[in-house]
Amino acid sequence: MMDVATGMVDVAEVAARVRENIQKVIVGKTEVINLTLVAVLCEGHILFEDVPGIGKTTLAKALARSLGCSFRRIQFTPDLLPSDVTGISYFNQKTQEFEFRPGPIMAQVVLADEINRATPRTQSALLEAMQERQVTVDLDTWPLPRPFIVLATQNPIELEGTFPLPEAQIDRFLMRLAIGYPSVEEEDAMLLRFERSDPLETLQPVTDAEQILALQRQVRTVRVEASVRRYIVSIARATRGYEGITLGVSPRGTLALYHTAQAWAALQGREFVIPDDVKFLAPYVLTHRVLIDPQARLRGRQPHELVADIVDTVPVPVEQ
Repeated sequence: MMDVATGMVDVAEVAARVRENIQKVIVGKTEVINLTLVAVLCEGHILFEDVPGIGKTTLAKALARSLGCSFRRIQFTPDLLPSDVTGISYFNQKTQEFEFRPGPIMAQVVLADEINRATPRTQSALLEAMQERQVTVDLDTWPLPRPFIVLATQNPIELEGTFPLPEAQIDRFLMRLAIGYPSVEEEDAMLLRFERSDPLETLQPVTDAEQILALQRQVRTVRVEASVRRYIVSIARATRGYEGITLGVSPRGTLALYHTAQAWAALQGREFVIPDDVKFLAPYVLTHRVLIDPQARLRGRQPHELVADIVDTVPVPVEQ
């Protein structure tokens, strides 16, 4: 619904429609879907790190259909070339001119499946697209359609024949999520839902790209008080030099936490960010951006534990 006086669209209402539509296909997983919608509102990218068969591809397809956006899937393999992602320029014999044949990256929702199976050269082909929302082929630059979001997956179990993502690429993901196994009730409901047909085949859009772009602009107007802003900065800075961490959160990570907090507040129907928004999002936004030292790893410490400790130790701003 739009406020006639201000021309503003109710972010929470549109998000609820999209979430309910996705849940016609995906059973449960409300938190994961909400976090995915946060990424959409921030036009950020998500790294799904989970075992096969959890529903990552289904979620990506359901999201694209619900948003009324174009969808392409790229299966990353060791022999995949950068041009297989971005596209190529070829000489058209009929027109006697070079023409651009776009690659699968030229879509609004892109699923980069098992991204860590491609070589670093091919992985880097995504860097410009993810950060600049454009691709360069033979010195020509081509803008990507908007909104643009990459949902990348990697299997944390099978490491043979994989190429670990470099820190520069990991930092370009807004969040890292895991869908996780369904509960007993959810898995039973899933069997019934898919018993006769696949609900994804008949899923219809509930919004469109133009409205999503408007919502993205609106989310940036969500108010963040100075004390909450300093709280975000304090958490990010605390990761730099914290015992057990060799590489802390970059300024890009600080911005990511700031913008996701705005989007999360809007999803809750608020026009302002509260500290609880920041505390909730910090593990999803910051954990993959920190690098722990070997000694901490030998002691069994994990990045998410260190980020949780930092969030617990940084003083929370309180209302005066």
